[in-house]
Amino acid sequence: MVTVVRANNPSPMTLEGTNSYVLDCGDGAALVLDPGPNMPEHLDALVDAAAALGATIRYIALTHGHGDHAAAVATLAARTGAPVYAHPQCAVAHDADLPLESDWNVGALMLRVMDAPGHTFDHVILYEPRDGALFTGDTILGRGTTVVAPPGGAMRPYQRTLERLLHEFGEARVIHGGHGPPIDDPRAKIVEYIEHRHMREGQVIDALRAGARTIPELVRAIYAPSSNLLSAAMARQILAHLLALESEGRVVATLAPRPMSAQESEMLNPDLRGVVAPEEADEIGAQMRLDALYEYRLVET
Repeated sequence: MVTVVRANNPSPMTLEGTNSYVLDCGDGAALVLDPGPNMPEHLDALVDAAAALGATIRYIALTHGHGDHAAAVATLAARTGAPVYAHPQCAVAHDADLPLESDWNVGALMLRVMDAPGHTFDHVILYEPRDGALFTGDTILGRGTTVVAPPGGAMRPYQRTLERLLHEFGEARVIHGGHGPPIDDPRAKIVEYIEHRHMREGQVIDALRAGARTIPELVRAIYAPSSNLLSAAMARQILAHLLALESEGRVVATLAPRPMSAQESEMLNPDLRGVVAPEEADEIGAQMRLDALYEYRLVET
């Protein structure tokens, strides 16, 4: 049995809030996947959700180390005595590494652990075969698309992760994402995500065919953003595609022959205070920061 406990941390970046999951492991034990932000009422809700299953929290695991998923780890571990499991590369303190590309037996529950780089490099996806349930963290959300923000994430690994999901878990029956509602047609959603990334990269290439462009110019041409916060996230998506194309020799980058304008700086170096929690603002802002303005052009073939 799976219980979703949604944290009260809504924002444009977290949708309605972060989804934490309480999974019944049998014999009175429960696993909490992604404890979420360090909010006392949220931790109480996780303990209560386990109790409603007739269980106590004996295991804690992370899909990845972003603060909106992991900030409560230490507090919940101290409160329950449960060990913490995470990706071997995860910088969040944990007691043991998740067994990548293997089965993880948690009490009577068996979960398949997939190494899932892209959104971050410390990301895992868990599959529960009995119910055909995929726990995708921020790789696939219940609504909209996810942010792939270099240097913490990268586009080509993300696309390979999506392809793996389609080929290895295309028969899953439900996706439980890190934000948003559950998805009851996983194959269609995975295909949608794959096609979306192909479409966006095609738009970048088409825009560059008209000549060299900066990231803010590409954002305005492709997205026509309605808010500064959204434009900042869009800029990182464009950068992720550009870095992938640059690594393949299809695009070259040179410093722009002019300084960054105030509007461009606002897009490339967003102030997220007041939008998300302070610790998340620092974390996300550091990932989004771009200190120099570059022009990108297609390589002639």
